Amino acid sequence: MRVLFIGGTGIISTACTALAAERGIDLTLLTRGRRAAELPAGVKTLTADIDDAPQALTKETFDVVVDWIAFTPAHVERDLALFGGRTRQYIFISSASAYQKPATHYLITEATPLTNPYWEYSRNKIACEERLMRAYREEGFPVTIVRPSHTYGETQIALAVNSWAKSYTAVDRMRRGKKVIVPGDGSSLWVITHNTDFAKGLVGLLGHEQAIGHAFHITSDEVLCWDQFYRITAAAAGVEPRLVHIPSDFIGACLPDKLGGLIGDKAVSVVFDNSKIKCFVPGFRATVPFGQGIRRTLAWFDADPARRQVDAEAGAAWDRVIEAYEGGLRAARTW
Repeated sequence: MRVLFIGGTGIISTACTALAAERGIDLTLLTRGRRAAELPAGVKTLTADIDDAPQALTKETFDVVVDWIAFTPAHVERDLALFGGRTRQYIFISSASAYQKPATHYLITEATPLTNPYWEYSRNKIACEERLMRAYREEGFPVTIVRPSHTYGETQIALAVNSWAKSYTAVDRMRRGKKVIVPGDGSSLWVITHNTDFAKGLVGLLGHEQAIGHAFHITSDEVLCWDQFYRITAAAAGVEPRLVHIPSDFIGACLPDKLGGLIGDKAVSVVFDNSKIKCFVPGFRATVPFGQGIRRTLAWFDADPARRQVDAEAGAAWDRVIEAYEGGLRAARTW
């Protein structure tokens, strides 16, 4: 089976690349050349920007194409033009944040409506899905949609309020005895999935003809509240955390760029029903509990001081949010 990953070196896709190679899949990554030296043996690369790639792809056909880096309808239109009639399955990586916000039912299934008025990222993913499903219905384009939720691996510390580019920042604060922000009261339920678990589901869908025309989310079945995620992370770091519970709308008022990712995603309780992926990929089961996975992640960071980069700008912004919130509490207590 010949498979093309557009991307393939990100947090989620790296694990899928490794598992696909382990299973003997003939895998090619179309990338801009970053991290090529770290690829598993046997994985081929095409070095190009997908927007400039037609020449590199005109003579190629693939059984499966997976686009990890399509975020807007324009990206989807490009892929429809590139791969229409030239692949037996096209897998679009969407997002579980596309599911209905606010939710009207606690249990999320693939039949949950798609609507997110709070986050443009999610609305773009929804628009991409709608265009692809129209192409499936009207033109027979062989699309499968996959919706990851919050997924992490060795190189990413997954917390609700953290720096994405320098995710050691939250643990650095914990280890220095500084306060860290938890949205809401810390009791909302959430699911964080290890990338190696996600890979089992995704790789199981490669070349799966019955999956065409379907959407799947692939997540852990472990459901914890945000306080638990923070405390488990702190325990793995060898410290007791100083948690500050701050309403998401207050955080968003102070840091507007964070509002969509909180109100439109992480501040809302979610429990995923993974029955569908288990039905299509028999034997799929997430086996890495967060406590085990985050210990692996911290071991990776602790193995090399150069990996423990800190986002000073983000930390300073969090300090201002904490000061403003706690100042308001002090003022309220004097009434």
